[in-house]
Amino acid sequence: MKWVYSFGEGSGEGDASMKHLLGGKGANLAEMASLGLPVPPGFTITTEVCTAFYDNDRQYPDGLKAQVAAAIATVGAAVGRVFGDADKPLLVSVRSGARASMPGMMDTVLNLGLTDETVKGLASLAGDERFAYDSYRRFIQMYSNVVLELDHHEFEDILETYKEERDYFLDTELSADDWKSIVASYKGVVEKVRGKPFPQDPTEQIWGAIGAVFGSWRNDRAETYRRLHNIPESWGTAVNVQAMVFGNMGDTSATGVAFTRNPSTGENEYYGEFLINAQGEDVVAGIRTPQPLTKSAREAMGEEDPSLEEAMPKAYGELTAVFDKLEKHYRDMQDIEFTIQENKLWMLQTRNGKRTAKAAMKIAVDLCQEGLINREEAVLRVEPGSLDQLLHPSLDPNAPRDLVLAGLPASPGAASGEVVFSADEAERLSQEGRKVILVRVETSPEDIHGMHAAQAIVTARGGMTSHAAVVARGMGRPCVCGAGDLKIDNSGAFFTAGGRQVNKGDCVTVDGSAGKVFFGEVATMQPELSGDFATLMGWADNVRRMAVRANADTPHDAQVARNFGAQGIGLCRTEHMFFDAERIVAVREMILAEDKAGREAALAKLLPMQRSDFEDIFRVMSGLPVTVRLLDPPLHEFLPHSDDEIEEVAKSSGMDAQKLKDRAHKLQEFNPMLGHRGCRLGVSYPEIYEMQARAIVEAACTIAEETGERVTPEIMVPLVAKSEELSFLKKRIDDVASAVLKERNATLDYLVGTMIELPRAALTADEIAGDAEFFSFGTNDLTQTTFGLSRDDSASFLPDYLRRNILERDPFVTIDTQGVGALMEVAVEKGRKTRPQIKLGICGEHGGDPDSITFVENLGLDYVSCSPYRAPIARLAAAQAKLEERASSSNA
Repeated sequence: MKWVYSFGEGSGEGDASMKHLLGGKGANLAEMASLGLPVPPGFTITTEVCTAFYDNDRQYPDGLKAQVAAAIATVGAAVGRVFGDADKPLLVSVRSGARASMPGMMDTVLNLGLTDETVKGLASLAGDERFAYDSYRRFIQMYSNVVLELDHHEFEDILETYKEERDYFLDTELSADDWKSIVASYKGVVEKVRGKPFPQDPTEQIWGAIGAVFGSWRNDRAETYRRLHNIPESWGTAVNVQAMVFGNMGDTSATGVAFTRNPSTGENEYYGEFLINAQGEDVVAGIRTPQPLTKSAREAMGEEDPSLEEAMPKAYGELTAVFDKLEKHYRDMQDIEFTIQENKLWMLQTRNGKRTAKAAMKIAVDLCQEGLINREEAVLRVEPGSLDQLLHPSLDPNAPRDLVLAGLPASPGAASGEVVFSADEAERLSQEGRKVILVRVETSPEDIHGMHAAQAIVTARGGMTSHAAVVARGMGRPCVCGAGDLKIDNSGAFFTAGGRQVNKGDCVTVDGSAGKVFFGEVATMQPELSGDFATLMGWADNVRRMAVRANADTPHDAQVARNFGAQGIGLCRTEHMFFDAERIVAVREMILAEDKAGREAALAKLLPMQRSDFEDIFRVMSGLPVTVRLLDPPLHEFLPHSDDEIEEVAKSSGMDAQKLKDRAHKLQEFNPMLGHRGCRLGVSYPEIYEMQARAIVEAACTIAEETGERVTPEIMVPLVAKSEELSFLKKRIDDVASAVLKERNATLDYLVGTMIELPRAALTADEIAGDAEFFSFGTNDLTQTTFGLSRDDSASFLPDYLRRNILERDPFVTIDTQGVGALMEVAVEKGRKTRPQIKLGICGEHGGDPDSITFVENLGLDYVSCSPYRAPIARLAAAQAKLEERASSSNA
C-alpha cells in the first residue's frame, strides 16, 4: 500500500486532481513542482493514513514508517543534507493539508530537526549564529505547543520579559547570545512542565509532529470549522513534510502571503503582505504588522517602510510571473505562500483563495470576460451561502459618526454591537440574543466560536492576511485588523484608543470596508444589488430549471421578495396577519365563541381585514402566483392569558369574562403543535376557512379588475393527514369561490392544494392528490414529525448529536435525505402517479438551504420558496444544482 507521495525537483507523484488523497496543499505542491516552479522538495502522507490512524486507536498502518524514512532520505539527497546529521542537518516543516482549505484550524511545525547539536551545524552552514538560534527557539516553542501541548504563553512571557529588561522592542534586535539565553529558558520550561528534557532525537520529533497533525483533525477548532463549513470528518487530513527554506536569514530574506487578485473587492490587482527577516507564522499570526507587496498599496496606506516591489525588485518580478502562471493554470484567483531565502524565491503553497461574496462575484464575471472560464463555470464559482454577505447593511454615508480608532479594512461590511473581549463571552451573550463585537489583541484558531458568534471583529495586531482577517472574510463578518492605537486593559474591562476609553458593554460600530470603528450605533443602508451581482444572477437564472418563490406575509415582505428576484410567493401564512393588536382581539373572539353565530360575528370583523391584506399582496406581486396557507395557529399562540386580555375580549364581544376564562382554560392543550390546528380547525369550524376563501377570491377579483393582470391564487390547506380532510374542505372552498365569482360576474383561475408536512400524508400522497392540485412540502413540520423532535426545544441537545457524529447535519437546516427526503420521494412519486401535472414545491426553511435545494432539484420539484432575503441564494443554488445534475447525467 502506498502511503507516501513525493514532490520536488520539477516533478511530483501526484497532481491537483488528487485532493481527496493528498489534501489540497499536497496536491497543489505536486502540481506546482510539475509546472517547474521553485518548490522545496518534500512528501505527502495521504488522508488514508489519517483514516487508518483513527480507525486503529491512533496506530499507524504497516509500512508507513519505512516509506517516511525513505522519503526523508530522498529529500535530504535533493538538498545536500542529512536528517539528524550534526554538520549538514536537514530541517523540515510538518504541515496539515485537508481536502478543503481550513486556514489556521490545524497544526504546523517549522524548523523540525533542530537539536542542541544540529543547531551548531545550521549556524556553521549559514555563517549566522543568530539566525540558527532564532530558528531553534521558534522550533522549541512551536513543537512544545503543538506536540507537547504546553501553552504558548509560557514562552511568550519569557521572551517579552527578556525584551523589557533590556529595552528591546523588536525581535530582530536580539543577538545570537540573546537567543541562546532564550533557548535555555524555553528548554527549562519544557523540562519543568514535562519532567523530562526537550526531545533531542529528530526521528522522535518528526513522529511526534506527524501524530500531532493527524490529532489536530479532531481538535475543537477544526471540528467547529468543519461544522460551520459542512466538511465531513470522514475526509481526514494529509500531512506534508517539506525541506525548510528560511525567510529569517537577514535582510535578503523574507516571507509573505499573497493573492493574485484582491480577495475583498475582487479587483484585478496583486494583494498581499510580507515581512523581511521572518518566518511564515509571523505574518499569519499577526505578531508583527507586515508591509504590502506593491508600491501603490504602500503609498495608498501611507506607509514609510518599503514594499516588496521596492525592497526586493528581482524577487518581486519573479513572484508576479508565478502569480500570472498559476492563475492561468488554475483559472481562478490564487492564495499563495512564499519565502525568499537570500534573494531566492520559493513557493510553499497555492490554493484557490478565500474571498468575500462581492469579490467572488467580480472575479467570476471578470474571469469569464477574460476568456478563462465560461458563464456556466462562473455560476459554479460563487458559493450560494456567501451571498448572504451582500444582503446586509453598510453604513449610511450621511449618518453622523464618532471615530474611536482606525486600522486595516480586513473584511467588508458594517455591524454594531456591545464590546466584549473574550470568545467565550461573545458566544454566551450571542446565545442570549445580544449582538456583540469581539475586540482582541489578536485572534487565534481557538477563538473561532466567538468569531462566529460576533457581529464583527476588531484586533490590535495583524494584517490583511492575519488569522482574524482570513476567517472573518470567510464568515462574512466585518473585521478591522492592525488597529495599532488599540490597547486592551489587562482587567478585560475596557480598551483605550488615542486616550479615549471604551468599556465592555459599550456599543460600537465596525466598518470593515473602511477599517474604522465608531462609538455608538451608526445608521446603515441596504446594498444595491447591481453590476457584477446582476450579471452573474442573470446567467444563473438562464440556467436554472426550478422557479424561486419567497415566504411573505406582508406587502413589505412581498416587495422585498420581488426586489430579490422571487417569482411568486410560495407561502403566505395567514395566522401571521392576526398578531396585530387591533386584530388579535377579533381572532380571540372567534376562537372563544360558544357557537357558530359568535364565530361568524367575529369572522365578519376579520373578513375586510383579510381581504385588504390579500389585495395589497396581490397588487405587489403583479400577476405572479401567490400561495396562501389557510389558518394554522397552534391555539396557545392566540388564547388570552392575562385577566386584562380576557377583559378586552369580553368588552369587544359582549361575552361574560368568567365564561371566556373558563372557555380559554378548556382549550388549553398539552401538545399544541400536534393539537387542534391546521385543517383540523377547519373541519371543526368550516366557517373559518370559508371566510378566508372568500377574502382570497374577492381580493383576487378586485386586483384583476384594477390592474387588468391575471391573478393566480393558490389556496393551501395545512396539516392534512387524510384525503378525506382535504375533500371535505376543498368542497367548501370551491363552493365559496363559485358564489363569489357568481356575485361579481367574474372568472378566476385558482388552485387548491395542501402542505405535505406529516409522514402519513407523504405515504398516502396518491389518495390526497385526487383533490390536491399542488403539494408544497412543509419541511419544518415534516422534520419535526418524522424525527419526533420539537424544533424549538431540540437546540439544547442537537449540538451533542452533531459533535458525536450521530447526525452529520442539523436536520432543521439541511433536509435529512435518508428519512425526511425518503418520505418526500414517496410523496412525489405517488402524487404524480395520480395527477401527472401536479405542481410541487417546498416552503420550509430548507427552501433557502443550498444543499437542500440540490436534493429537491434531483427530486424534480417545480419551485422552492424561502425567506425573501435568501431568494438570491436560492436562485444561484438552483442554477448550480441544475448544472451539477446535467454534468452527472453526461458522465453516467
